[in-house]
Amino acid sequence: MIWVGVDAMGGDFAPRHVVDGALAAARHFDLGVALVGPSALLEAELARHGDVDPHRVRIVEAAEVIAMEESPAAALRRKPGASVQVAADLVARGEAAALFSAGHTGATVMAAHAAFGMLPGVDRPALAATIPTPTTPAVLLDVGASVECRPQHLLQFAAMGSVYARVAFGIASPRIGLLSIGEEATKGNELTREAHRLLKGSALHFIGNIEARDVYSGQADVIVCDGFTGNVALKISEGLVDVMEGLLSEELSSTMTMRVGSMLTRRALRRFRRRVDYSEYGGAPLLGVAGVTVVGHGRSSAKAVRNAVAMAYRFAAERFIERVEHDIAAVAVSHP
Repeated sequence: MIWVGVDAMGGDFAPRHVVDGALAAARHFDLGVALVGPSALLEAELARHGDVDPHRVRIVEAAEVIAMEESPAAALRRKPGASVQVAADLVARGEAAALFSAGHTGATVMAAHAAFGMLPGVDRPALAATIPTPTTPAVLLDVGASVECRPQHLLQFAAMGSVYARVAFGIASPRIGLLSIGEEATKGNELTREAHRLLKGSALHFIGNIEARDVYSGQADVIVCDGFTGNVALKISEGLVDVMEGLLSEELSSTMTMRVGSMLTRRALRRFRRRVDYSEYGGAPLLGVAGVTVVGHGRSSAKAVRNAVAMAYRFAAERFIERVEHDIAAVAVSHP
């Protein structure tokens, strides 16, 4: 059985939502979950669920937790027994095949890097977010793991994102776009101009620059950028969705006629929410580290945790790391 090491103390609603989501994943998929955190606290959470299959669920003691406001490097040094570090060590020792955490992103990235190391040919990790388009979902990376990047890092991100798109969405030859301020190769800063040159000369299916307005259009299956730009883009998108939902609900409820229309359109609104809701995808895989790692949103619900644990399980089962390593090697050969 494939086991997923779960940082049960990571996230705004931990441990309750994390435990609920992890147990749901263990019930619906052929996997086991190792819940990492203070044993007494996790035992109390499991008691709410009645009988729990001990062959699929176990608790691993970790007395310390890294808070969101802490510096990740300093916190990991001070707290070697932190839940995210203990969960990562489970994977490094082979006691679990994948890691999931919805806690401090920086701490998760650093713990995974320390425990697994980087894949050969990869210099920086990248978080790959799934974003909606009118057709197949697309991949945006990096969204926060590597804030400062060089052109070759974006080339590596493109190769890793291409593998992710093939595994997650079955896209045979993912179209790769480079996020910039114009479609022309000469547009952008030094980073994007040089990255454009490297991508164009690679064996990847590079279609050129993508402007921000086209990120959700479906023109590209993989959109590449540095972690600072990607994180800002992702957070703006999340905020816009929340505002649009609020404004739409307000308008539909403003008059009796609108209230009737609201009732009639409720199903369509639910479908819209599913298409843009991050919890449908669960989390973002951390690409580049030599171990399956999925990072959840800090506000992860039980549903989001369930889907993120399922993603981690699927990537481990489909030998995702080996596939990324193969494609990165091919890129390294074409750009020694």
